[in-house]
Amino acid sequence: MSIKFNASTLAAAVSAALCANAWALEPQSIKLTDGLTFTPTLQVSERYDDNFRAAENNEESSWITAITPTFTLAAEGRKSAYALSYTANSDIFHSSHKDNNTDHHLTADGVFEFDARNRLKLNAGYHKVEETASQDQNIENDKYSTANVGGVYSYGAESARAQIDFGANYQELRYQNGNNLNADKERDTSALSSTFYYRVAPKTRALVEARYTDYDYVTNDRLNSNNVALLGGLTWDATAKTSGTVKIGGEKKRFDDSRLDDKSGSMWEVGVDWKPRTYSTFSLTTRRALDEGDNGASSIEAQSTTLSWEHEWLDRLTSTVSYSYTDKEYQDVDRDDKIDTFGLGLTYAMRRWLDLGVGYKYSENDSTAVGESYKRNIYMISVSASL
Repeated sequence: MSIKFNASTLAAAVSAALCANAWALEPQSIKLTDGLTFTPTLQVSERYDDNFRAAENNEESSWITAITPTFTLAAEGRKSAYALSYTANSDIFHSSHKDNNTDHHLTADGVFEFDARNRLKLNAGYHKVEETASQDQNIENDKYSTANVGGVYSYGAESARAQIDFGANYQELRYQNGNNLNADKERDTSALSSTFYYRVAPKTRALVEARYTDYDYVTNDRLNSNNVALLGGLTWDATAKTSGTVKIGGEKKRFDDSRLDDKSGSMWEVGVDWKPRTYSTFSLTTRRALDEGDNGASSIEAQSTTLSWEHEWLDRLTSTVSYSYTDKEYQDVDRDDKIDTFGLGLTYAMRRWLDLGVGYKYSENDSTAVGESYKRNIYMISVSASL
């Protein structure tokens, strides 16, 4: 069995992940040599954000022009495939030019199939980001970068009753703020995982997954810790109009600092798609886990649920409706955030290479911490284009 990657499909997937409303594009790739293609895409959007700092008081609003080009190089062989993608997301704030910024995203992926039983996926990335909605917004926007490298080795034929995955990932988080702002958040994260799959039906597999994650802070030794998680569940594909993965288990965080109590609790990750019709999809994702701390918290017990509906009304007209609820309980500090987010989107595929989109997003944070609650409305129109 050989791996086949279609460059146009790959470019569309990358663009969709980074550019809202770009998913419907069918980009035409430029063939550079045999097996090597280049795919450019571009999104230009205009949005009005009535509270772009996500502040409780003294809200600031602005029209924001976003220009987002994506460039993808893809190569494939008989048993391997590669992709290198770069995206620049430039935001121009018409009412606050000091907040103009450009985010950079560079990713590389490789897939190898050595034989029917042995496969390897590798990935690496570098992301440089500036956020106007940040904890230290009254001083300076959060400016940070992440760099990661990782991979998953899989043993077992696709048709076999049992398979096993071994994964590893390393990530560095660094801030570029002045005067050591956010320096206490800088950390190195090393993660290992193993997942065992056992086929219980033609399109359904049971799974058991173990994870180990080590957090090593550059200066804030107080938060050095490791997380251990054990999950079990099912994954299935296109069974009775549904597909998805359900993982349920528990997680424990152990701190190196004996002055901090270890944390533990239930954990789950669920993602399910239901397609009652070929042109209509309902998606449910929900997650509960212990996240890293912020604003003085040793950790955050986070639980989130998102429900979305995507419907193709006509061959070229598609709508998306989504609602999400997030509850963040900050550990060892008195703070609990409850965030509601509602979104609407409409995409018109004018041409194979051209999409027009309009969207609206409302978010509200009800926080027990003073000054952390907010309401925010974003209205957007966009044009996404490719060759």
